[in-house]
Amino acid sequence: MNQVPIQSVRGQATAQARKAPLTMIDLALFAFIAAVMLIGFRRPFVWVLAYIYVDILSPGRMGYTIMPAIQISLITFCAAFAGWALTDSKREARFTLRQALMAILLMYCWWTTSNADFPIFAGEKWEWVWKALFFAIFLPFTLTTKLRIESALLVMLLSVAAIVISASIKVVLGGGGYERNLFFVNDNSGIYESSTLATVAICSIPVILWFVRYGTIFKPDWRVKTFAYALIFACLLMPIGTEARTGLVCIAVLMVLALRDVKRRLTFLVAGAALVVVSLPFIPQSYYNRMSTITSHEGDQSASTRVAVWMWTLDYAQDNPMGGGFDAYRGNKFVYDMPVTEENIDGNTLSIEYREVIDEGRAYHSAIFEMLGEQGWLGLAIWLWLHALGLWQMERIRRRWRKRTGEDEQWQAPLATALQYAQIIYLVGSLFQGIAYQPFILMLIALQCGLWSYLKRVDTVQAKPQTIGSKLAESRAGGSLNLPDPA
Repeated sequence: MNQVPIQSVRGQATAQARKAPLTMIDLALFAFIAAVMLIGFRRPFVWVLAYIYVDILSPGRMGYTIMPAIQISLITFCAAFAGWALTDSKREARFTLRQALMAILLMYCWWTTSNADFPIFAGEKWEWVWKALFFAIFLPFTLTTKLRIESALLVMLLSVAAIVISASIKVVLGGGGYERNLFFVNDNSGIYESSTLATVAICSIPVILWFVRYGTIFKPDWRVKTFAYALIFACLLMPIGTEARTGLVCIAVLMVLALRDVKRRLTFLVAGAALVVVSLPFIPQSYYNRMSTITSHEGDQSASTRVAVWMWTLDYAQDNPMGGGFDAYRGNKFVYDMPVTEENIDGNTLSIEYREVIDEGRAYHSAIFEMLGEQGWLGLAIWLWLHALGLWQMERIRRRWRKRTGEDEQWQAPLATALQYAQIIYLVGSLFQGIAYQPFILMLIALQCGLWSYLKRVDTVQAKPQTIGSKLAESRAGGSLNLPDPA
C-alpha cells in the first residue's frame, strides 16, 4: 500500500473534536505530552525524542477533542529544531554524504511537486513527505553521543511496540484478518497500514535483540529480557494477524540474515522448522488462502493489478523520465484478463474462466516504482544510492569494530549489524509496498548517519594520542618533535 496522507481527514477530525465530549484518552495523552514538553526546557534533546514519538505513534489521531485540535506534530517539530539551534553545541555536528543525498532528494521532490500531473494530490503528500525528509536530515546533527543514539533508537522501538503490543493482544484474543481494525486508530494510513506495520515490526526485531545485550538505559536484566522476547513474539504475530503477505517474506529474510551470526546454524534451522510446525494448527485458514497467492499472482486481483501498474510505470517513465510528481499513478488505466477458478455444481470438477478487468488510478505497491513514477530515473537513482551507501557504511563499521576488545568497544559492530539488517528487511518489504518515504525508515537512515559520524569522530580522537606517542618515540630516538600548539 502507498502512504495515505492524513491532511485530507484533519479538517474532519477537527470539526468532530469541537462536537465530541472531553474524554480520558484526550486528558491522558495531553498530560503526557505536556509533561514531556516541560522536561524539554531542562533537557532540550527530549523535544527531539518527543517528535519521534509523535511522528510514529500519531497520538493526535487517537483523541477526540484536545489532541486532534492542537497539532502536536507541528509543535514538537518546531520545538525539536529550536532546542537544537539555541542550546546544542554545533562543534561536533557533521553533514554527511547521505544527508546531502536526502537534501538533494528533498529539493528534487519540491520541483516535481511544483510540476506534478495532479497538483492537489501531490500537495497533500508533499505536506508530510517534506517533514519526514527534513527531520531525517536534521536528526543526525543531534546524535552526538552514544546515549543520544540509544535514546532515539529506544523511543522509535517503544513507539512501534505500543502499536504492536496492542494489535497482538487483539490477534490473540479475537483473531486477525486482512484490513481488520487492530490498531489505535481506524485509519489505514502511515504505519497503521497493515503491510507497513508488518514490515516495520519485523525490521524492529534485530534492534530489540541489540537492546537485550547492549542496552544501557534499561539494563538487560531478566525483566528487560522477558519484555524483549515477548515483544519479538508480538512482532512475529503481526504478519499473521494482519495477513500481510509482505510480512511473511520479511520473516524469511530475517531468518536468512540470522544465519550469518548464529554459531549453531543447524540447530537454529531445526528449531525454526519446529516452531513453524507447532504453530500451523493455530493459524486460521484465511491466512493460508491469502499466502497462497504469493507464488501465483494470476488468480488474485490485487497481485495482478500490481504487475499491471508496474508495467504501466515503466512505460510512463519512458515518456516522463523526470517523473510526474507525487501520486502520478492516478493517471494509469489498463485492461487485463484474470483467471477465475469456479467449482462446478457437482463439486468434483473445477473450471477456469478468464474475466476482463478494467482498472485505473491504482497505486504503485512498490517503493521502486513509486520513486520511478513520481521522481523519475534521477529520483530513483538518488534513493537507491542513499540505501546502498547505508548498507556499505554499516558493513564497514561492523568489520572495523567487531574484533575490538575494549570495555566500551563491544556495542558498535552489533548495532551497525542490527541497523543494516533492519534496512535490508525494509528494502525487501518495500518491493511490494509504496513506502519509499516512510518516516520510520527515514529515521532509521538518520540513526545510521548519526552512528557513522559519531564513530568516525571517536576513531579520530583515539588516533591522536597514538600520533603524539609515535612522535615522542621518534624524538627519543633522535628525531624532531613537532607537537601541536596547545591553543
